[in-house]
Amino acid sequence: MQDETEDAIAELHAMLDRADSIVSFTGAGISTESGVPDFRSAGSPWMVNKPIPFDAFVASREARIEAWRRKFAMDDHYRGAQPNIGHRALARLVAEGRSPAIVTQNIDGLHQASGVPEDRIVELHGNGTYATCLNCGWRHELAAIRHAFEETGEPPACLICAGPVKSATISFGQAMPQAAMMRAQELALECDLFLVVGSSLVVFPAATLPVIAKRQGARLVILNREPTELDPIADLVIRAESGRALAPLLS
Repeated sequence: MQDETEDAIAELHAMLDRADSIVSFTGAGISTESGVPDFRSAGSPWMVNKPIPFDAFVASREARIEAWRRKFAMDDHYRGAQPNIGHRALARLVAEGRSPAIVTQNIDGLHQASGVPEDRIVELHGNGTYATCLNCGWRHELAAIRHAFEETGEPPACLICAGPVKSATISFGQAMPQAAMMRAQELALECDLFLVVGSSLVVFPAATLPVIAKRQGARLVILNREPTELDPIADLVIRAESGRALAPLLS
């Protein structure tokens, strides 16, 4: 006899089959299955290596040094992480033309690594796999930055304009990327199924996107191990690992 979770997973795939436009919205929960630590779990290394607030990073050389030390310490925690079944399943939806894009709160680059084209990923919190100059926007690769940082102990400066270089993530106190938020809102308005995968839905304004989709008439599915505040408005809630629930998309 099937348990309730298996019944819910079967209903999810029936809903996916009926949908014309599926927008996936992913949070840390999809990547924990690849060994990437989330921010809020007890004992998370993020608690030891908390991101430095944006204003402090800009104002202080010492804060920039500490920010880069913590950045590389966290990178070492999930070095070698690879896309898991959940990432690959969502990539399949994009490749088949069933999903126009994936909206993500994650900064790990695993959606790109799963084969989703860059222009089909909307990153609300930036990307931690490279860095940018805060003045001119020039992209800098992490390998070169780390080598120089470990040699000199100095925070990186832009090779183009000498401005401060920061991981291309959105730090606490830093403005959200307007273009990414606008595109995410458009996707939420245009889809007929909004699929939340591994997000606790507590970080705003990103957590407003499921509400936007639901109000526009889309079906809302929340796939997350823990309850969320938006569970009461969802059409389907599944308490399971994303890999388990999404695996049928790869069969």
